Order: sequence, then structure tokens, then C-alpha cells
Amino acid sequence: MHRISARQDALLKELHEITSRIEQISKAEHDLIRDVHPKVHEIKEHVENVAEAVSPQNSAADDASS
Repeated sequence: MHRISARQDALLKELHEITSRIEQISKAEHDLIRDVHPKVHEIKEHVENVAEAVSPQNSAADDASS
């Protein structure tokens, strides 16, 4: 087997540190997405309800019934 140089060894260590940081960030991102995902669906439903309530068609129907 061949021996790697000090420069190659330093590069491997740097790459290992970078991949470790990426793994930590990816895990944190995954946790955030898991926490936020259901809330996004709930927000979307609320926005749709508000949109229906303020739509021009509903406003015209409310005016006609008054």
C-alpha cells in the first residue's frame, strides 16, 4: 500500500470536518422541517378560509342579504 502525504492527510481531515458539519446542519434542518410541516398545512387552510370569506362573490351575497 502507498502512504499518503501530510498534505493529503490534512485535506482528508478537513473534508471529514466539513462532512460532519453538513450532517449536523442537515439533521437540524430535517428537525425544523418536521416541526414546521404540519403548521404550514394548518396556515394554508386558514388562508383559504379567509380568502373565501373576503372573496367578491361572498361580499356580493352578504350585501344582497342585508
